[in-house]
Amino acid sequence: MAPKTKIAAKDSRSLDRAPSDKAPSDKAPLDDVMLAMDVVDTLRHRQGLVDRELGEADRADQLISRLRKIYADQGIEVPDRILQEGVEGLTQSRFEYTPPAAGLATSAAKLYVSRGKWGRWVTGLVVVVALGLGGYQFGYVPWVAAQKSELANQLASGLPARMDELREAIFVDTKQQSAVRQADAIRERGKISAREGDLAGARKAVADLREIRDKLRQEYSLRVVNRDGVDSGVWTIPAANNAATNFYVIVEAITADNKALSLPIANEETGEVENVSLWGLRVSEAVFNNVRADKADDGIIQQNIIGLKQYGFLEVDYVAPVLGGTITRW
Repeated sequence: MAPKTKIAAKDSRSLDRAPSDKAPSDKAPLDDVMLAMDVVDTLRHRQGLVDRELGEADRADQLISRLRKIYADQGIEVPDRILQEGVEGLTQSRFEYTPPAAGLATSAAKLYVSRGKWGRWVTGLVVVVALGLGGYQFGYVPWVAAQKSELANQLASGLPARMDELREAIFVDTKQQSAVRQADAIRERGKISAREGDLAGARKAVADLREIRDKLRQEYSLRVVNRDGVDSGVWTIPAANNAATNFYVIVEAITADNKALSLPIANEETGEVENVSLWGLRVSEAVFNNVRADKADDGIIQQNIIGLKQYGFLEVDYVAPVLGGTITRW
């Protein structure tokens, strides 16, 4: 029976007051507040009136009277208590917006409000940074790791194996033991460089071995140049000894199929090595004069072969006495 009594009591209380009845409120009606705000706004727009009337406390009634007339002219009836409240609100800065003091919170709020202006740029920047970090992490870092791994493999096995291959080719192609001895010394130095992590040294050993192999496989005849517009011989006075004269015949390396080769030649005057197809070979004055006389006879140098480079040998086998020096410019 207790539950029924509780429900009856609840029903009894709900019937004591109609749903439309409301408890008294201390809050001013919304229309009064709006009117008071309008009065303050009117006073602000009539700043001259405010300055004159509020400057004298005993003339507050006159100000209210004038405000009443202003609204009456607009067909609006405003109670005196509302006019009084508006005047008091103006003097007390009510209904007036006061900007918040500058500070971190205010700056953050302004930044948030203006996000529409800078948001796209920041988003773009974040995307670019993310792509950059992603590219670095998933592209560059693995690439560097792969390069290091490849380098380690080259030093451990790739380059030493290549040295062995070239040394074996030299051994097979050569017809002189000196080439094998050179190859063995170069290979040993190269493998030491590889073990010590010296990539440049190991690669140089491979390049030197390749140069020996290629040189052994070359075949050509060394001929004095004999064609129009090209000197067959020149003579120079060395800067270090003005009393001496050096004689050179201009030569070229011609293969069996009549093709000229470009070879690395050291210029004894500058110390530089250049790849050239024509160079000067220093000879005695007697050899120089013989070549000049041969050409002067009929314009053709019959004895134009100075030396032969055969397969399996490193050096040219000269058929005329030479002094060994070379030049690349004259």
